Amino acid sequence: MERVPNVTRADAVAAVRNPLAFIAARWTPTPRTVRRAALAALVMSVVIVVTGGAVRLTGSGLGCPTWPKCTDDSLTATSEMGFHGAIEFGNRMLTYVLCAAVGWAIIAARSEKPYRRSLTRLGWAQFWVVMGNAVLGGIVVLVGLNPYTVAAHFLLTSGLIAVATVMWQRTREGDEAPRALVGKAVQQLVWFLVAAAVLLIAVGTVVTGAGPHAGDSSEVERMPLDWETVSKAHAVLAWIVVSLTFALWFVLKAVDAPKGPLHRTRDLFLVLLAQGVIGYVQYFTDLPEFLVGLHMLGSALVWIAVLRVLLALRERPETALPEVPQAYEATSASIAGPR
Repeated sequence: MERVPNVTRADAVAAVRNPLAFIAARWTPTPRTVRRAALAALVMSVVIVVTGGAVRLTGSGLGCPTWPKCTDDSLTATSEMGFHGAIEFGNRMLTYVLCAAVGWAIIAARSEKPYRRSLTRLGWAQFWVVMGNAVLGGIVVLVGLNPYTVAAHFLLTSGLIAVATVMWQRTREGDEAPRALVGKAVQQLVWFLVAAAVLLIAVGTVVTGAGPHAGDSSEVERMPLDWETVSKAHAVLAWIVVSLTFALWFVLKAVDAPKGPLHRTRDLFLVLLAQGVIGYVQYFTDLPEFLVGLHMLGSALVWIAVLRVLLALRERPETALPEVPQAYEATSASIAGPR
């Protein structure tokens, strides 16, 4: 058993001045540890979506009526506040768990050898998005669950999920320049898919803002829109995303694309299928809270699946690879790209 080295005064000063560098100098995580840290941050970003949905669906949005304290006189929820206070305060506490997961991802990325600045920056990007969303969450409470701020709160969380997904993917890649696995035509189709998914999520927040689940039992402002009309527009966008996914799969098969993009597209289609079933069932059963919560989870999973399709279109080898000569027709190359 190795003896723990003595920590000198110089070590203590260095740890205070730059704790990340101090840890990195004494710890080298395995690539698997870095991947797990990035995955933990991603999982927690999805969990915070689900628990935030639980706050709204149980009518606990104003369980803590102020911010940053829970009440004017108490930092935490009190027994008099009951179930709603416990739910809202519990969700606030989960933000610290999310911060811990993001912090672990940052430390692991900073300590990896060789040092990868791009990976560390993705970790810090998550941290600042979490901080910004925490402040925005406080504003949501202070303005009485204004639906526009609630929508912005969810969209910023979707941005957090996007950054966490990219970081998780980058932990499994090298730092060489990305090399396309498909041609420009396929890339453009995927970007249309991403844009449609972003619009789908944005319109979904409008459905929430105009719908019956206001987030609290008190009189809460709603978006002045017909809920059923917005829901139908949301459904049309969902079918567009499904159609683009289906078309992408056929194009990838036709050009004999690598298995990575094909498998990610298949996964996206399956997630969309499950999300669509939940969406239609909740619509025709008057929006039961449990199904709405599942639909919010599905929204996060759809967004991750879309991003994974996009990220599967290229690879980043750890070392530069020699260029592989083209071995097929130019017409196919313009679509499928270099293999």
